[in-house]
Amino acid sequence: MFRALAFIFLSLTLTAALADEKTEAQRQLEAARADVAELKKMLEKLQQEKSGLQKDLQKTETEMGQLERQVKDLQNELNSSEEEIRRLDDEKKKLEGARLEQQRLIGIQARAAYQSGRQEYLKLLLNQQNPEKFSRTLTYYDYLSEARLEQLQAFNETLRQLANVEQEIAHHQNQLQQQKSELTSRREQLAAVRQERRQALAKLNSQFSAQDQKLKARQQDQANFARTIQAIEETLARQAREAEQARQRELLALQRQQQQPGSSASSGQLVSSAGAFGGPFAQARGKLPWPVDGRLSARYGTPRGGDARTKWDGVLISAPAGSQVRAVHGGRVVFADWLRGAGLLVILDHGGGYLSLYGHNQSLLREAGEVVKAGDPIATVGNTGGQDSPALYFAIRQQGQPSDPARWCRTQG
Repeated sequence: MFRALAFIFLSLTLTAALADEKTEAQRQLEAARADVAELKKMLEKLQQEKSGLQKDLQKTETEMGQLERQVKDLQNELNSSEEEIRRLDDEKKKLEGARLEQQRLIGIQARAAYQSGRQEYLKLLLNQQNPEKFSRTLTYYDYLSEARLEQLQAFNETLRQLANVEQEIAHHQNQLQQQKSELTSRREQLAAVRQERRQALAKLNSQFSAQDQKLKARQQDQANFARTIQAIEETLARQAREAEQARQRELLALQRQQQQPGSSASSGQLVSSAGAFGGPFAQARGKLPWPVDGRLSARYGTPRGGDARTKWDGVLISAPAGSQVRAVHGGRVVFADWLRGAGLLVILDHGGGYLSLYGHNQSLLREAGEVVKAGDPIATVGNTGGQDSPALYFAIRQQGQPSDPARWCRTQG
């Protein structure tokens, strides 16, 4: 508004001075254009290097997500192996007890046989006077021998089972040791990949920050000079009438700026992933849980990265790294991969033209094609995709158009 009033005053009193000012502004505009052209050439050259760094970043962050998942899988295998060893130890103790009891019974039988003498069968044959009694005694003797043989066979079977269990325990212990070694190796790989990612991000930021800022400054200068020339020409041609129109435009622009759409959730608000909504997504407005427990650090419709030209089409939720990200509603995973600008990203299709997006994750727990229920873990919070601190990018699409997540998710009461 003040600039428009200044233009009106100058147009009425200093027409000649405005012509000189236009000439100077034109000269500065040409100089700014030359600088911008040179900076764009440099930026194009750097952009080629940036593409290579982005590929390196994609590779390392994807590998980080895979290693995180492998570490968890190995830990689960390690727990299973330890549980199996405990089960085998219990079985071994039972077999040891059975072996000792069988040894005791065999010892009793052996002593009884020894006390009866080494010629039991011959003695029975010579000492029996009554054939009928002799036949009966002989049958008893056969039963006794058969019982002893079964006892010995059971003892041998127990020894065999015990040997097998001991062998299986040794096998599982070796397997457990290998799993521990592999787990240590994977963790070392993960640490190395994390260091590689930090170096890639540092290189990316250092190479582009200075040139990009310089280019933006010169582009802003160029835009300022162009606007100045345009304003002067309009003032010289139309005088007070055009100046008044300029003032009206300034007022309208100010009103539009004041009426920019904002989110119903204020920045910094705490959000919760507790609860679930079981009905159709179209009827879930204001009833959905948030995907993670945290705090809103960027709201829908606000400038993104301090640049008023780009705005958030979703929200950013700050949360500790590794926190579980949960599906806000049941659906099917239609995308689970690394995407430039969003890092490791999950997209769920809820039917009826509704999608939900979850970005900047540390690792992905689901794959494309899987069906998930409301509240199921689908990822873990991270800072992939160039983020400086761990946070979750969360957005909702309705028939391909962004929709404010705060209108769908429950507020803290």
